[in-house]
Amino acid sequence: MFYSSELNLADVLFRPRSIALVGASDRRDSPAGRPLALLREASYEGRVYVVNPKFSVVQGEQTWDDLSDLPETPDHVYLLGSSTTVLAAVQACVALEVPVVTILASGFSESGPQGVALENEIRAALLGSRTRLLGPSSLGVVNFQNGCRLSANAACAGEFPVGQQLVVSHSGSIIGALVTRARSRGAGFAGLVSVGSEIDLTMADICASTLSEPSITGYILFLEHLRDADRLRRFAAEARSQGKSVVAYKLGRTAEAAKLSVSHTGAMVGEDQFAATFLRESGIARIHHIDALPEAVTLARVLGDIPQQRTVSLAVVGTTGGGSAMLVDEMALRGVHVSRLSASSVQDLSQSGIRYGDGSVLDLTLAGTKAEVMSRALDVVAGSGDFDLVLVVLGSSAHSRPQATVAPVIEAFQKASCAIAVLVMPHAPEALALLLAAGVPAFNAPEVCADAIQAVFKARYRDRPENPLAIPARRRPEELLDAIGIARPPEVLASWDTEEPLALPFDYPVVMKVYGEGLLHKTDVGGVVLGIATPYEAAQVLAQWKASEVFDGKEVRIQIQPMVRGVVAEVLVGFLRDREVGPVVTVAMGGILAELSEQRVLRLAPVSVAEAREMISELAPLKVLDGYRGKPRGDREALAEAIAALSRLAACREVVEAEINPLMVLAEGKGVAAVDVLVQGK
Repeated sequence: MFYSSELNLADVLFRPRSIALVGASDRRDSPAGRPLALLREASYEGRVYVVNPKFSVVQGEQTWDDLSDLPETPDHVYLLGSSTTVLAAVQACVALEVPVVTILASGFSESGPQGVALENEIRAALLGSRTRLLGPSSLGVVNFQNGCRLSANAACAGEFPVGQQLVVSHSGSIIGALVTRARSRGAGFAGLVSVGSEIDLTMADICASTLSEPSITGYILFLEHLRDADRLRRFAAEARSQGKSVVAYKLGRTAEAAKLSVSHTGAMVGEDQFAATFLRESGIARIHHIDALPEAVTLARVLGDIPQQRTVSLAVVGTTGGGSAMLVDEMALRGVHVSRLSASSVQDLSQSGIRYGDGSVLDLTLAGTKAEVMSRALDVVAGSGDFDLVLVVLGSSAHSRPQATVAPVIEAFQKASCAIAVLVMPHAPEALALLLAAGVPAFNAPEVCADAIQAVFKARYRDRPENPLAIPARRRPEELLDAIGIARPPEVLASWDTEEPLALPFDYPVVMKVYGEGLLHKTDVGGVVLGIATPYEAAQVLAQWKASEVFDGKEVRIQIQPMVRGVVAEVLVGFLRDREVGPVVTVAMGGILAELSEQRVLRLAPVSVAEAREMISELAPLKVLDGYRGKPRGDREALAEAIAALSRLAACREVVEAEINPLMVLAEGKGVAAVDVLVQGK
């Protein structure tokens, strides 16, 4: 941080003592005129300077010709002109040591080579300076607590309830959608930040600068990419340690990384799966319904930190059987299942005159609209100690008698040892507003509620294990396996020009492969032959390869290995250094049809052996390792050790991709055999 102890990044972003609006317009409803209009409308108490040499007065206020003419160096400068004027303005801010500059204009890297060059010039101007930059394409910064509405977003006009969640978004227009939707439900935010293109300050920088703010208890992120993923992960970890929840809406990633990938791993992992893995393991709840964002932050906060190795338990108590069933269906589609009440809880309910049926939901029917019945039910269920979350589904009484209906729920929420959330099935804005005012996570649609629950349940922060691995950069892929401790069959490497029968240190049958640079997938070009039973057959295969035009002009050799016997399963284990989220390890079913399988499990790399065991358990086809239709059990432990070993390539920066396909899993106690490996370096 470049600022004195008196002034930090959060101060100059959200609590600037003085603001300069460069290029402000006299038209209050234009993007360049709106920031001044909003600041005055919100009674911002700091000093505001209008810099515009074309006019002597803008919106009734005096103007200055240049930043250097101002009576002081402003804490925050908002550049409202076009991209053609930005570079000179940034250079002027750097010369004056302005702490932070925000750029509204677009027309940078998204517009082509000329825009990229302009971005690079701006970065060069900032280098080594005391000035930080927000944007370009930033609609600004809003602090609802002090009237600092430094924004070009029309949705920031008018009265707002003040909340405790900070919204930070790559998209400025999406902020408007969030604000208007939240305001319609009586919900508010602590502040808003449109980060734009992140030439300098990133979303992670901004979020991290506010962690010490007691008025902020949660974060809503709208992500178009994960440009500063490592820092974002560190921020999320610190937020978690402070009891502050983080939720995100993430747009799909581009296919660029997958197109450049040479392994099956890179080709078959969907563009968005890397981001999903990163968010989940960073403890960031990923939402798919935009309406779920504000309430999901509250849900994550009241649910608290649940150990990763434990399954989250959920109970449903409702006054509408149909509404409860809809919610249960929506959750089941997302892999979230409702737990049944224990025998002791059923007995306690019975003694209170409440019957628990055969299903998983405690359906109170119309009787539950009576406050005393709902109170007794929640006392038992929420007080049982069996659940992390009790979800209450309210029917039509929430519309007709909102205060009486939500009162017992709010009372239970305030005293329960577990989290309580509510789904309000009818259109009942007053009931929702009462619940939100009391801090109760409250939803108004089953699919939105289920989306939030699934996202919060799934997001479980995972520390990466220590990774002391050090590997020499240049070596054959097979030697890399030896270095990290993954077993492979013995081999003989023969010259392409060999004419004599090969003397092998192992018995036939064997597999022969064409081995050389540029032959990444040997089976695709006929470079692998299995089950060769005699030296004569080996000579025939070699003769066919030499006659093929496929291998002409290539520097190749012949790799010969014994056929692996006693195979229980073929597995693909892949390592990939993703451009945004970093190193990732993947497990899927292996062999030549690996890319056809849609089932795979991902983790950020490296993983421990225990985490590798979890990956194996999550991949349904690998249940074959438990013994299937008389087959022997597979060596799960050896497979887990191999997965963990390959994942430790995260420490070897020279390796961009590595893949074992197939990794043969042998019978229990017999280990694994890596029969084919591909490695790509920088």
